[in-house]
Amino acid sequence: MDKHNQFGRRGEDLATAFLLSKGYSILDRNWHSGHKEIDIIARDGHDIVFVEVKTRSNEEIISAVQAVTPAKMQRLIYAAEAYLASHDYDFSPRFDIITLVGAEPNLKIEHLCDAFHVPMTNSHRHRSLK
Repeated sequence: MDKHNQFGRRGEDLATAFLLSKGYSILDRNWHSGHKEIDIIARDGHDIVFVEVKTRSNEEIISAVQAVTPAKMQRLIYAAEAYLASHDYDFSPRFDIITLVGAEPNLKIEHLCDAFHVPMTNSHRHRSLK
């Protein structure tokens, strides 16, 4: 694995630990639907949360949040729809972004809860997770 991928994988590991420390349950990591991927799928109470993780050594060129473009958001939505359909969940999903900027031990972690809202093609309603 090249250095860039190792850096990203470490960011996802730290984001997972961050979510666990906040009481989230991790349902899946690096879930794929075709070429679309969801970094972390978690449970927060009765919500199913699809988390995009962006890790950057710095934000000189583009901020980590700006790297989640409208096209990336649409790919996340398509993947979330596939996940919900394949797991027989009927939830209104929540999309979060976790950014990690810098280098350890001074890594700055930011969690943008409910970062964006986009209508999904399937109708998903809240119900209790089993």
